[in-house]
Amino acid sequence: MSWITRLFAGWTGIVLLFFYLPIGILILFSFNESRLNIQWTGFTLDWYAKLWQDAVLMRAVRNSLIVAAGSTAISVVLGTGGAWLLHRYRYRAAGLLETLVFLPMIVPEVILGVSLLILFVTIGMQLGYTTIVISHVTFCFPFVMASVQARLAGLDPALEEAALDLGATPLQAFTKVLVPYLMPAIVSGGLMSFTLSLDELIVTYFTASAGTRTLPLEIFGRVKKGLDPSLNAISTVFILVTVLALGITEFVRRRNP
Repeated sequence: MSWITRLFAGWTGIVLLFFYLPIGILILFSFNESRLNIQWTGFTLDWYAKLWQDAVLMRAVRNSLIVAAGSTAISVVLGTGGAWLLHRYRYRAAGLLETLVFLPMIVPEVILGVSLLILFVTIGMQLGYTTIVISHVTFCFPFVMASVQARLAGLDPALEEAALDLGATPLQAFTKVLVPYLMPAIVSGGLMSFTLSLDELIVTYFTASAGTRTLPLEIFGRVKKGLDPSLNAISTVFILVTVLALGITEFVRRRNP
């Protein structure tokens, strides 16, 4: 079986190289002093310095952070509450309800974006921060819910019973006993939601207005005009933030298995 193992290991290496080589090239060329950005001419940090002078790009960053923060906060509340209710109580249509909740995770983003746009237009809702946040919550909170449900699967029922026996109300038992127990899952799901919201493009494309363009939309619009070294720099920062969020998620998960 050794040759089969080497074959699969080699194939895995090729796949990983295919995925991450373009990202590595993008990061490398973010330090390239050439404005044409097609060949290496020297090392520079000028493109990172110029990011702060680009008012349009900084406004897009601000919009992305506002949307990601709002989406994450709502997703954490909905995901945690939904997971707890499905765990604590039994419903006849619980299986169907879970399927409907997790459906946005697997539905193609184009279909989700178009569907939400039709909904907002039908009810007369003006496109802006509200529509973007609602759209992002639609596919973000199932990740929080899945994370919390996995944590609840190992919950000892005696914890809640002991708190109630000691005089705590159901609300106190939930906030002072269960929430601390669920906190690693809540943090992991929240960071995942923040990351997903921060780099979402397709759904945002259908639900954003001209004044609420997020960073992915701004990058997408500029790329169509041609190569821009500043886009390499902002994309590198974006990648580092995403990797940092995922790293914190994994750290929390490992520290609190």
